[in-house]
Amino acid sequence: MTITELKYSNTNTYLIEGDKGTILFDTGWAGTFAAFCRELGEKHKVLQDIDYLLISHFHPDHMGIAGEIAECGPKVLIMDLQLPYIHSSDVIFGKENNRFFKPISENDLKVISVDKSRAFLISIGINGEIIYTPGHSDDSISLYLDDGSLFVGDLNPLYELDMHKGTDIEKSWNKLLRFNPSRIYYGHAKTATFAENDMPVETQENDKISSDGLGYKLVSRVIKYIDKGYNVDRIRKKTGADRELIEDINRMYLTHPGVSIQGILDRIEIKNR
Repeated sequence: MTITELKYSNTNTYLIEGDKGTILFDTGWAGTFAAFCRELGEKHKVLQDIDYLLISHFHPDHMGIAGEIAECGPKVLIMDLQLPYIHSSDVIFGKENNRFFKPISENDLKVISVDKSRAFLISIGINGEIIYTPGHSDDSISLYLDDGSLFVGDLNPLYELDMHKGTDIEKSWNKLLRFNPSRIYYGHAKTATFAENDMPVETQENDKISSDGLGYKLVSRVIKYIDKGYNVDRIRKKTGADRELIEDINRMYLTHPGVSIQGILDRIEIKNR
């Protein structure tokens, strides 16, 4: 079994190849399909090699090109508990008037339950199981492989666990930690491995953005222009922020209703670790 990280959007996505089948874990935002295909080519992979697409949760930055990928042949492997959520982001892309977005068709689904996931994965040569891990969203799932690899989507990183005592996030992590994972693949943070003290150590770390510095003021200004309906290029001219940062703020603001400016800063910091 091999794991290949695909870098083509602001969301970390992973190609997991078993002896009898291949799973793509998560996708990027709508409009990234061409970049996705180029990245596959650069990694010497082809779309036709993918058998199933597994979505950690149906927020727009994780399922944005799922419909386009499924149209090319792969089935969307979905847990039955996720069924009510597969079109939950359609309205967001509609508001953005995103001409690239293709909704997921029910004809492209392969529906199973989490308790049947191990048997299904074994049938395609992947030893592991899918676990229901609510906390970030009610439809969130994680994928554990018996080699110690753990894919958690947007479940809050383990190093934040002290901040979430008594919540679904803690309950989900307690469930996952029983598997004794050795490597954690996040949706936006850098991949982490366990050190000798049994806590994950991030592979890279950048400087923290201070909540009382330019970062806070800049995010506040970007949000103000998002609310006014400005596009990315116009916001760049108004604020001087780079395109990737504006797109990150826009995505977090749209997909996490009610999120605070500090909450956005925290997520940017997590992504850059």
